[in-house]
Amino acid sequence: MLEANIKAQLAQYLELMEGDVHLKVSVGEDKVSREMASLVDELATMSTHIKVELVDLERTPSFTVNRPGEETGITFAGVPLGHEFTSLVLALLQVSGRAPKVDDKVIEQVKNIKDTLHFDSYISLSCQNCPEVVQALNLMSVLNPNITHTMIDGAAFKEEVESKNILAVPTVYLNDEPFSNGRKTIEEILAELGNGPDASEFEDKEPFDVLVVGGGPAGASAAIYAARKGIRTGIVADRFGGQILDTAAIENFISVNHTEGPKLAASLEEHVKEYNIDIMNLQRAKRLEKKDFTRLNWKTVQF
Repeated sequence: MLEANIKAQLAQYLELMEGDVHLKVSVGEDKVSREMASLVDELATMSTHIKVELVDLERTPSFTVNRPGEETGITFAGVPLGHEFTSLVLALLQVSGRAPKVDDKVIEQVKNIKDTLHFDSYISLSCQNCPEVVQALNLMSVLNPNITHTMIDGAAFKEEVESKNILAVPTVYLNDEPFSNGRKTIEEILAELGNGPDASEFEDKEPFDVLVVGGGPAGASAAIYAARKGIRTGIVADRFGGQILDTAAIENFISVNHTEGPKLAASLEEHVKEYNIDIMNLQRAKRLEKKDFTRLNWKTVQF
């Protein structure tokens, strides 16, 4: 089922699993079911942490990723290969107990959600914007027992896609109602749920020596240069990464022949976080006021 080079990389990731994972699989006689059965069986042969059980689920073919004796709420309806293969790997690692690479503040926001939320994300395996949404919703399901998520491959469930008149991916439904379209980070999803940063979080911040408005490549570069000089630095960004998040291919970045926008944005954020830079994401500056000629006071920036 898996090519040799992919299987070799997967084996290294599966060694990072910290506990057992049970895959509950619902398959039929169709081609997609056969591919799914082949995939989960191959996974089970590659790690003693992975067990497979045949069950009847809401959708066939599909499988759930669970801890022993505990439903985590993650379901893959369709075979998560192509761009979604990383989503499968991360689900296996996180359900096994591997800590996610997410800010503690975000984890706390997810855990504080009290409502019962079920997300359905309709995706295409060739979609470059879909994995971030799938991975965000899977992680929310791992962190909060009130949240569940099903990734649905539109090619495997064409009738369902047509009945809901879904014309673009990713499309997300929440509790059977339309919720969002397009690429979304976990922070953006939380904001749409009303669980984003609260204004009170900014009231007690000390003034910055340099406050960068904008989180694209230029803003990230400016913040890094300032922070390297020991200057108290912050970034205010509507979306960290800026417009490159919506850019599939980048071929004019000097010294890099080709990269993808989201990949470059992730690298920028990782670099920025190596320094003591306060990133205030999902915030937009409405007005800047210069109070004197020596310092721009953070408190004069209105949000």
